[in-house]
Amino acid sequence: MQFPSFELLGQSLLSGLFIGGLYGLLGLGLSLSWGMLKQINLAHFALSFFGAYLTYQLSVSFGIDPLVTLVIIAPGFFVVGMAMHWVFARFKVTPFNSLLVTFGITVVIESVIQWVWTADYRKLESHYADIKFKVGLMYIPLPELLTLLISVALALATWAVLRYTSVGKAMRAMSENPKMAAAFGVNEPMLALLLSGAASAFAGVAGACLALSFTLAPSQIYAWVGVVFSAVMIGGLGNPLGPLVAGIVIGMSEAATMAITAPAWAPLVSFSLLILVLLLRPGKI
Repeated sequence: MQFPSFELLGQSLLSGLFIGGLYGLLGLGLSLSWGMLKQINLAHFALSFFGAYLTYQLSVSFGIDPLVTLVIIAPGFFVVGMAMHWVFARFKVTPFNSLLVTFGITVVIESVIQWVWTADYRKLESHYADIKFKVGLMYIPLPELLTLLISVALALATWAVLRYTSVGKAMRAMSENPKMAAAFGVNEPMLALLLSGAASAFAGVAGACLALSFTLAPSQIYAWVGVVFSAVMIGGLGNPLGPLVAGIVIGMSEAATMAITAPAWAPLVSFSLLILVLLLRPGKI
């Protein structure tokens, strides 16, 4: 165990805040599909990485700003999400089977990524990476700041839509009791398609943020699964703000652990927090 300086600890916690925002962004779509559609969509992570590679390719080949690529990627992923849900509904895929099916889709997407872009590491060199702000003794990289702002904005917007709009209220009623909601005129199939499309679009947005800050490799898809699953379950299924809050707590806890002890201990944080939640508040999940 080591005791870092105030500056090092502060910078570490700030980095944990930013990575926690990315955890929340990656978990947003998964939380909605799992909590409201009862689909454990492992393909959400593969779609995020596919979106990251598309952002990389569009920026490198056509000179498109990484954030502008979302104008193309987000609508495309929305359609993909709707198509996936249509298939699941058509064949009446159960929650457990959705886990198996989407794992297979993840393997397929990983193979496609490796076939097109190979297994070599890819790094998007954008003008955002050269911009850093200094606040006191701390440095704030623009890509990480943008990721946090996008994550907060999407989580708040989704929460507001679900809470205050008629469409959002209908979606919540559908997730609670589909048959009763249908009896009151809720178009459950259409709302489910829209919700699934939105979840996949969020995966595309998360992919663009991944490309801004991280080096990409196909095998890294699985490295994010455990910690994001923990953030989703700790935050509460179907709760748009939950994964963001839980992700920030996990990210900052990991950062403090790495600063005080060693990086090898960081992966224990998310699962330790998850175990505590399961033991102390078993009805939360």
